[in-house]
Order: sequence, then C-alpha cells, then structure tokens
Amino acid sequence: MSPESKARLLGAIGSWSMRALLFTLRFRFEDRARIMATPPEKPLLWAFWHNRLFVMPYVFEHFFPGRPGAALTSASKDGEILAAFLKRFSVRAIRGSSSSGGARALVEMKRAIENGYIMGITPDGPRGPRYHLNPGVVKLAQVTGGFVLPVRIRYSRFWQLKSWDGFMIPKPFATVEITFDTLHKVLPTKNQDAFEAERIHLERTLADSG
Repeated sequence: MSPESKARLLGAIGSWSMRALLFTLRFRFEDRARIMATPPEKPLLWAFWHNRLFVMPYVFEHFFPGRPGAALTSASKDGEILAAFLKRFSVRAIRGSSSSGGARALVEMKRAIENGYIMGITPDGPRGPRYHLNPGVVKLAQVTGGFVLPVRIRYSRFWQLKSWDGFMIPKPFATVEITFDTLHKVLPTKNQDAFEAERIHLERTLADSG
C-alpha cells in the first residue's frame, strides 16, 4: 500500500470513529464575535490551541456550511494523515510548518484567504511549547489584513494523552463549550519589539483556554 493510500485509509477510519463519538456530544456556543449568523467582511483566521482541535473539523463542517475552510498541517507523514482526515470534513489542508515549508505555506495560506477561505490555525503547533503562540499567525494576519478569531474550547469530561500538548479527547456524552471571542485586529509593526508585543497580546487573549 502506498503512503498516500495508507493516509487516506487512516483518515477515513479516523473520521468514522470521530463521528460516532461526536454524535453523543452536546455543543454550547458563545458567539461574542457574531460570526455564526453573519460572515465578516474581512478575512478570518481561527486560532485555537493544538490540544483542543479534536472537535473543530466537525464544528466547521456542521455549523458553518457553505463557507470554505482550510487548515495548516505539518509536512510530515502525520500531517499527511491529518490532511486526509480533514478532507473528510471538507476542510482543505495546507502543508507546512515553521520547521518545514513555512515560507511556501505562508504564501499558500495568503492566497487561500484572498480567495475567501477561513483559515484554521493552532498557533502552538505542531511541536509546541504548549500554549506558546508562534509568530506565524501574527505574520499571516498582517500580510492579509485579516482578523484573528480567538476560539476557546472546553470539554466537561475528557481523556488527556501523554503528548507534548496534552491532547484532549472528549468522553462520550460530554458537553463541549465553544467561545468565539471578539475579533482581534493585528496592527502593523515597525520593529521586532512591536511585533513581539502583538504576539504576546494575542497569546494572552487565547490564554483563557489554557
């Protein structure tokens, strides 16, 4: 079996298993950004921590139908499986990371956003540190003029893996509370200190979900 075929198979198995679990979950939303009813005029970058991403493909597919979505995944073999998984939820995968293919991925994400895609980003991924916001999301918001949507996800009951991020999987019949916080406009910066101040500000905005 080729690596591509193996990735597609694992992606399919993963999506089937996930949908069976998702069927039992209860979702509650707090939409401070008012995006569920009215799509914003500016490009949108969803930002949420890596260990909370389990439900996000389904949330986008089920609660935002008709809005094209994309997500950054790593260029590794695991990223290929995740790309196949995301495709099952009609989410386009853009391959790359800060350690591999970062510049190419930034260009591709910029192009996707300009074409109307909502971009999902885990700013502490793919390797962490946990809850540390990497600068890529700030750069992307600056070059596209898009707004960052901080997304906070909480599970009432969950399993937690012994991974670098402490990845969380909600238990059957758990309640999933999702907060779409107010839109965050990343300001242009003239030097590294100003850029770092923007990065820290956005990191603190997301810190409530840590």
